[in-house]
Amino acid sequence: MSRTDITSPPQTEGAPEQGSPLSNGLKQRHLSMIALGGVIGAGLFVGSGAGIAAAGPSIVLAYAVSGLLVMFVMRMLGEMSAANPASGSFSVHADRAIGPWAGFTAGWMFWTLLVVGVAIEAIGAAHIVSGWLPGTPSWMWVLVFMALFCGSNLAAVSNFGEFEFWFAALKIGAIGLFLILGALAVFGVLPGNDSPGAAHLLHDGGFLPTGVNGLLIGLLASLAAYGGLETVTIAAAEAKDPVRGVAKAVKTTMWRIGIVYVGSMLMIVTLIPWNDKAVTESGPYAAVLDRLGVPGGGQIMNVVVLIALLSAMNANIYGSSRMAYSLVSRGQGPKALGKVSGGVPRRAVLASSAFGFFAVLLSYWYPTTVFAWLLNMVGGVVLVVWGFIAASQLVLRRRLERETPGKLVVRMWAFPYLTWLTLAGVAGALVLMLLEDDTRVQLYSTGGLALALAVVGYVQQRAAAKR
Repeated sequence: MSRTDITSPPQTEGAPEQGSPLSNGLKQRHLSMIALGGVIGAGLFVGSGAGIAAAGPSIVLAYAVSGLLVMFVMRMLGEMSAANPASGSFSVHADRAIGPWAGFTAGWMFWTLLVVGVAIEAIGAAHIVSGWLPGTPSWMWVLVFMALFCGSNLAAVSNFGEFEFWFAALKIGAIGLFLILGALAVFGVLPGNDSPGAAHLLHDGGFLPTGVNGLLIGLLASLAAYGGLETVTIAAAEAKDPVRGVAKAVKTTMWRIGIVYVGSMLMIVTLIPWNDKAVTESGPYAAVLDRLGVPGGGQIMNVVVLIALLSAMNANIYGSSRMAYSLVSRGQGPKALGKVSGGVPRRAVLASSAFGFFAVLLSYWYPTTVFAWLLNMVGGVVLVVWGFIAASQLVLRRRLERETPGKLVVRMWAFPYLTWLTLAGVAGALVLMLLEDDTRVQLYSTGGLALALAVVGYVQQRAAAKR
């Protein structure tokens, strides 16, 4: 695909990516549920306990602040994706706005994040199932899950859509039931439970029991939980009506983040002491269910976490394969991965799944060296990607207003002020990573990856310009 193809806007509004052989097998109900369920990730159930332990009740504020940043990022991404649906999403936008080196860097960084995520999720899911079935090795379940989702993604994009539809329905049902039970307990109308009032919020060391430093650690933990929301804009390129799909998904981001993340954190720290050991040992959601006397609360949450992990695996294999395909179609990756058959980039699916499985093997062979290095390398990728999104939107918004204003179906609020504020927020989060011992290594590793990819991308860009 030539540089002209990338910079020219699609001729048909609402059509899938122009000239793309990918199918348009995702229905509106698929996109709607991917958008709704995508906000309920494994990071919310698994990683939020560490944030609560670090920040105490102020974790609510941390999730609210980081959620606001995510809303701005998704709004900007929605504006660009509705105007130019593309399977490469923000990578294509960075390519158009900043240059091919930027699209190359953002795209391959995100691909690395997703395939390493596949490994982490496969290991976590296998651990849960092998705990239910003692004597069965974890590696067997990893192989089963990898084969299942690789196979479903190889067959047709509608398979990905159907899996995510039902996974999302189960996650939404679970979090909805949790919030209802929690609200009943908070108001003192749940049988067998008295209302805690504000006791846990204000009297277990106060709202900021660990000080501002604890709040900042909680803020970093909350930012990690939001990763993966970008997949809906990748999937939109294969929908029957991508413009409508992405516009609807982005416009509902605010209330979804407010209810699911901020609402559930408020519920947890209101119902149980933030320093209860069960918050980190059993997980905050399981700890609340046990405190409310829900029979088998821990096992119920294990099922929900398993669903969230499998959903993330499915979405990450899909997202990584489409990102790889988009990069290859722009001459920014191995040509062998660009072949599409039956509307599916099957070689890209296989390559992404294979790397994910290889990362699983690394976790068994070198858990404290090579695999730990991989985890550190992707620790700050989401922040780098968000930075590219904001920088791209600054350029493309003005270009759209000048050339094709009719394509501005979704508009970023208070442009360009909130875009600059978002860039400042991303920069601030990176500074926080530099100040914390646990995240400083991640920042250095992510920075090294970004620099290496930027150099390769720039060399490729210069070489292409000379042809």
